[in-house]
Amino acid sequence: MAWGNPSRERRVLKAGHSSIAVTLPKPWAEAMNLRPGDLIVFDQNDDGTLYLKPAPAPGAATVGAPFLVQARAFDTPGVLERLIVGAYRVGHDAIEIRTDVPLAAERVEEVLQAARGLLGVSVVAHEPNRMVLQNFIDPSKYGLPQLVQRMKMILVAFVEETEQVLERRTRTRRLTTLEEEAGKVLALLVRQLFLASRDWSLARRIGSPDPRQLLEWRVVVHALQELADVFGATLLALSEESARLPAAQRSALVAVLPEFKSQLKSVVDSLMHPSLDRACEVYHASSRLGDGFKAPSPARRGAAALPPRPAAHLLERGAGCLTLLAEIAIDRAVAGSAETILVEAA
Repeated sequence: MAWGNPSRERRVLKAGHSSIAVTLPKPWAEAMNLRPGDLIVFDQNDDGTLYLKPAPAPGAATVGAPFLVQARAFDTPGVLERLIVGAYRVGHDAIEIRTDVPLAAERVEEVLQAARGLLGVSVVAHEPNRMVLQNFIDPSKYGLPQLVQRMKMILVAFVEETEQVLERRTRTRRLTTLEEEAGKVLALLVRQLFLASRDWSLARRIGSPDPRQLLEWRVVVHALQELADVFGATLLALSEESARLPAAQRSALVAVLPEFKSQLKSVVDSLMHPSLDRACEVYHASSRLGDGFKAPSPARRGAAALPPRPAAHLLERGAGCLTLLAEIAIDRAVAGSAETILVEAA
């Protein structure tokens, strides 16, 4: 890692009669707000490398202590579920809910539903005035690239289900399942990023060797979430209208969805395996795909050649997300090599 581009070499110094020491790069120490006398903790890997980080501040939450949600009563639907999801996403392993009056059956079901919607979470205690949820996932086992690839598979499944709806001219039966699967993976992705931002050793183990890349990963997750929302809304809209779609609009969708699916795969693959040539290629293709959903001029073609406007608008948003991901692929390719592209003058 080159934090502020300090020298990558440090000379080992003698400290006392039998100890040795190495100085810390000044830009890193300033960024971590370190002062003489502060404590540093480290992780030692099997290959001999050390990862340093500032010790937790006095009074910080004890590792493993439950995140406590306490109130006299929970009457508003949705609040408990959102609190549980939020606690999970920011990295809490144990979540304890306490109330002065027994939880209503509706609120208990809300807690159970929240647990079912999060990977690795189970209810481990259930009393009238108290419930405890526990996460059993080892974060080091879930790499960011692998989770992004899993999201790609779910998004592809959205598009394929949309193709089936158009072919069968019937309502979808998989929308809820796909949305739940996408929600689980996206919540875990956000959780991994929060944990990695506090533990640089974990960040490296799950695929972000430079902590500054975590912001870039957050943009990737946001774009994937937007794609899931777009594909879900498109599937729902076409499921309700499929039987009534004019033939020309149906044909337009049948023609464009395979291209969208192929472009989705190409963009994610380019993101995971940066190559400047490939990244530029998928960026151009994503931009062209988005342009294809804009309203054509009468001189070029009739409006019926486009998908129905609500679906076209949603897919245009989706193409914009693909373009954003392709831009990040270009950034990664540029950062990872000295490769250049020569463009001939017109």
